[in-house]
Amino acid sequence: MAVENQFSTVWRVIYTQALMALIVTSGFGWVGGSNSMLSALLGCGVAIIPNLYFAYRVHLARFQEAQGILNAFYTGETVKLLLTGALFTLAVQIPGLNLLTLLMAYAAVLSVFWFALFLWRG
Repeated sequence: MAVENQFSTVWRVIYTQALMALIVTSGFGWVGGSNSMLSALLGCGVAIIPNLYFAYRVHLARFQEAQGILNAFYTGETVKLLLTGALFTLAVQIPGLNLLTLLMAYAAVLSVFWFALFLWRG
């Protein structure tokens, strides 16, 4: 039962990250136009896509023994870091990309983790 509650918390974080991505992308689009909106969307995607992979990987291992869960965390985190690096590499290849906007959107989506620690404890 506790596993399901922890997993629903993971999905709540991802849902909140998607909501933050929508807000950030809309804000940059409204202020800076379509180029800023695309840069923000890419930054949000670089943050969310690896997190979705990690959540899925851990979800698959939720009923395994402790060692299987630990291996899923290590494998998931390693692939998540590699995927993040690959997505950043692909994103900066796009002509006209605003790198500062991309990084700000990326940081805004990742900040959901930090705020979740304070707001959802208990």
